[in-house]
Amino acid sequence: MLAMGRALMTDPKLILLDEPSMGLAPFLVQSIMQIIRNLNQNGTTILLVEQNAKVALKLADYGYVLETGKVFVEGDGAALRQDESIVKAYLGVSHGSA
Repeated sequence: MLAMGRALMTDPKLILLDEPSMGLAPFLVQSIMQIIRNLNQNGTTILLVEQNAKVALKLADYGYVLETGKVFVEGDGAALRQDESIVKAYLGVSHGSA
């Protein structure tokens, strides 16, 4: 969180984030993701690397799903959330809940 604050002080056009939710309580994860969404909506490009696929794909305009270091599938974030193979393998929910 401190690193994000320091990065934002420079008014960046692009922010690269690696696992911003790691080690945070669920409430803080929601807060951080809302901040990321707001930054993006205000014109900042975000490159997000996140193991929490459910959270990441809710934010993503476009996503890449990696498996053993290789691109397994890529596409529109909303489409990936609806892709049955992605839902079963990474989101852990039924298709109707994604």
